[in-house]
Amino acid sequence: MELLETATTFNLPDERVWAVGDLHGNVRWVQALLPAMHRRDPSIRTVLQVGDYGFDHSGRGTHPVDFWAEKSGIERVLVTLGNHEEWASISLAQEATPGRAIRVSEVVWLLPRPFRFTIAGREVLSLGGASSVDKVFRTPGKDWFEDELITEEMETAAIAAGAADVLLTHESPVDAPPEVLAIIASNPDGYPPESLAISAAQRERVERVSRAVRPAVHLHGHMHTYGSVDLDHGRRVVSLDRDTRAGNAGILDLKTLTFERLPPDLRRR
Repeated sequence: MELLETATTFNLPDERVWAVGDLHGNVRWVQALLPAMHRRDPSIRTVLQVGDYGFDHSGRGTHPVDFWAEKSGIERVLVTLGNHEEWASISLAQEATPGRAIRVSEVVWLLPRPFRFTIAGREVLSLGGASSVDKVFRTPGKDWFEDELITEEMETAAIAAGAADVLLTHESPVDAPPEVLAIIASNPDGYPPESLAISAAQRERVERVSRAVRPAVHLHGHMHTYGSVDLDHGRRVVSLDRDTRAGNAGILDLKTLTFERLPPDLRRR
């Protein structure tokens, strides 16, 4: 992984940004999604991607994102890391630049855990990571890494800096949209109890962070469904769907702290 630039924070002027869910390294989806986003609002310059980005960082793998970002007027893609990432190389890079975001392509930045920055004067907190409930089907050190998990230290650090207007996570909180809760309750893929227990503990970490920093908007991925819920204590939680699905992206308005889902006509030319 080549580290092209690092940053301790960002102070961005954008009043509207794109939020995008899991991409899983899907080149064909990126070449459909980014132009569709540009047609919807050509003025937006920033993408907040909430994990399972999934492209490699050798230059070859990130080229499709750089190419379509340039075509679509996107100047930066800020990645809140997920569980299915290149943790072997990412962890080494982050150990060499602790607490700093790292730019790994023309537009792609990988965010440390946790990481705070501002957009249009709003405080944004990113806390990447999640558990792989499918790790029983994966090979440790190859396509599953212990580093994917949110640790107690990360949780404590995320809370310590105080309130945030926007929270970005890959993992879901406990208080999640009904669509997410239905998936958790039904366990449609039959994952084993020990994997589900680790996943539940990760959601509890995210829930504690969310309750402590009290975001107006909490955006997450990971659950491969779109859903939204307004909670009694002031949070709106939005679950972004995975690649190939219309609920994969939407516009976050930083002035009003509202979220608008991208309409489902992504393949229109």
